[in-house]
Amino acid sequence: MIKRLFCGAVAALGMASAVSAADTPASLMAHYAQAAGIPVAALSAARGAALYRAEHPGRNAQTASCASCHTADPQQPGRSRVGKRIEPLAPAANPARFTDAAKVEKWFRRNCGDVLQRECSAREKGDFIAWLSQVQ
Repeated sequence: MIKRLFCGAVAALGMASAVSAADTPASLMAHYAQAAGIPVAALSAARGAALYRAEHPGRNAQTASCASCHTADPQQPGRSRVGKRIEPLAPAANPARFTDAAKVEKWFRRNCGDVLQRECSAREKGDFIAWLSQVQ
């Protein structure tokens, strides 16, 4: 009986530490601000919104923006170029968004390459998350 309680307590502690170690939009913003060499307070939601909406020369002479696939309202689901559903970007509409640093990096790398034809800077990533974190 005591062994069972002990094992259950250890498992619960392990789960609690895994949950508390999960990434959050705030922790990712802190990471990107540090990588950019700036304080978190220097991240700009306005720059993040501008990056999201700005149109850039894309492939095949077509312009592209984040909103091209994710829609003008990041609280709404979007569609990929092949028609696949994309869950909303805004954490207010999709609480799972920005909770896994590896996934965040994967999608920044892929989408910045597609839209901007380059990698996003750490500051751009921080600004982007700062904006999406305040979208209600």
